Amino acid sequence: MRKITYKDSGVDIDKADRIVGSIKTLGTGAKRSGLLGKIGGFSGLFSARFKGMRDPVLAASTDGVGTKLMLADATSKHNTIGIDLVAMCVNDIIACGAEPLFFLDYFATGSLNTAKMLEVMKGILKGCKESGCSLLGGETAELPGLYKNEDYDLAGFSIGVVDKKAIIDGSRIKPGDVVLGIKSSGPHSNGYSLIRKLFSKNEIRGKFKKELLMPTAIYVKPVLAILKKLKVNGIAHITGGGFYDNILRILPKECAVVLNPSSWTVPKIFKEIQKRSNLGKVDMYKTFNMGIGMALILKRKDAGTAGSILARYKMKSFIIGEVVKGKRKVVI
Repeated sequence: MRKITYKDSGVDIDKADRIVGSIKTLGTGAKRSGLLGKIGGFSGLFSARFKGMRDPVLAASTDGVGTKLMLADATSKHNTIGIDLVAMCVNDIIACGAEPLFFLDYFATGSLNTAKMLEVMKGILKGCKESGCSLLGGETAELPGLYKNEDYDLAGFSIGVVDKKAIIDGSRIKPGDVVLGIKSSGPHSNGYSLIRKLFSKNEIRGKFKKELLMPTAIYVKPVLAILKKLKVNGIAHITGGGFYDNILRILPKECAVVLNPSSWTVPKIFKEIQKRSNLGKVDMYKTFNMGIGMALILKRKDAGTAGSILARYKMKSFIIGEVVKGKRKVVI
């Protein structure tokens, strides 16, 4: 009777080991002070000594890329989806004023495609470098039967740190504050289940490929630069739930936010989505970022300085609304 190996069942351990070896080589540039050891151990190690912090608090976030993965597969473009993965996590970390320290990834597939996975990892590494955090480790899972052929899924995990006195939780938001919106790079990683219904595969591969696969903007470094100079009262990462749900998360009682959508130019891709879907204003602003990827709430006198700092990082910003006294809600 012929023996049946693990490889016969669809799991190639040797191939996975070779890929991990390649990732170790690629990952040498995604480092920051505090990183201990190397990728490939049972655990990633990071020093818990944080200079200048009297009461350090850890911030944690986990996220995925959703069905945007299917667009990457349809276009055979896998080198940017890893940037999306990192961005979705680190942008959440910075929203409480924390600085991302390290990142871990989880890559699951039916059958390992070395070239495809390495392209994904290049994006993850680029995202880590752009956000100033270390790639601490990850997991590669070959799961034949659960995933079809070379289909894959991604998850990411990030840890950051903030001094307790510097945590931004929205509690300092007051009427009279303004909302400074920072331009997004496109739909980021939200609304793609709807997008896939609205655009044909040929359109995704051709006319709309650039807009729909543009990686999520990473706001970490410019926002950290702002926090070093100014007091920011609230930060909202505009992801799933759009403006209504995400800004509401940080509003204290008796504060409402009124946004003026004419204060920024909504990118053409969102207008095309609205045209094809026939969605109303509320649904569009609840599903998509509409051109604003992050919102800072701060005093009006500080908005100009914050905008100048963002400009140095080649990021556009707009005063898109204000905080008023009233029932806790967001009005567009």
